[in-house]
Amino acid sequence: MKELFDNIDEPSKIRILQDLEAITRRYEKNKIILSSTKSYDIICLVVSGHVQVVKNDASGNSTVIEDLYDNDIFGSISANISSNDYEIKTKEKSEIIIIEFDNILSFNNNLNLYNTFIKNLLKVLYNKTQEFNNRIEILTNKSIRDKLLAYFRIMTKNNNTKTIYLPFSYSDLADYLAVNRSAMSREMKSLKEEGLIEVKGKKIKLLYYI
Repeated sequence: MKELFDNIDEPSKIRILQDLEAITRRYEKNKIILSSTKSYDIICLVVSGHVQVVKNDASGNSTVIEDLYDNDIFGSISANISSNDYEIKTKEKSEIIIIEFDNILSFNNNLNLYNTFIKNLLKVLYNKTQEFNNRIEILTNKSIRDKLLAYFRIMTKNNNTKTIYLPFSYSDLADYLAVNRSAMSREMKSLKEEGLIEVKGKKIKLLYYI
């Protein structure tokens, strides 16, 4: 993902964060985060670590909305994070920068820096919109097989290779696809037996024409 501070040097980055009254917080692994944030109208930048946005339904089922890593952003743009249906949690030790939208809108110091920052932010939001569209394309498929194939197709297109390295565990993949883990494993086994894929750990090689 395009970085929020592309073409901005470190001293200028520090200055922008100070002007925006950004808050830096550090969280240990498996912690629910943002619970103490006063406003939910925010942008959060993952400085380091791994964060997940998860939606829980009334039956206790969880769906991974987003997996976030270094330089990814989330917040009001990701989900209704003020809702009890959503959790934002760390999968490993993480550092997060939190910026309130109101501070971005009222920022008027050094217009050149501000313009660069806003351009970067718009690019990041565009990329995030593309990611959401890909997710919708995957989830609108009814069968587990079709969801898997849609995911493989998107990953192949994004990385320009038929060899895919899963960015998360198979349990997380099942959550991401909103399917049962055991049923997904059976479908992966079928795809492998049919000669459509090769699987070695998190490495998946597609053997069919896309």
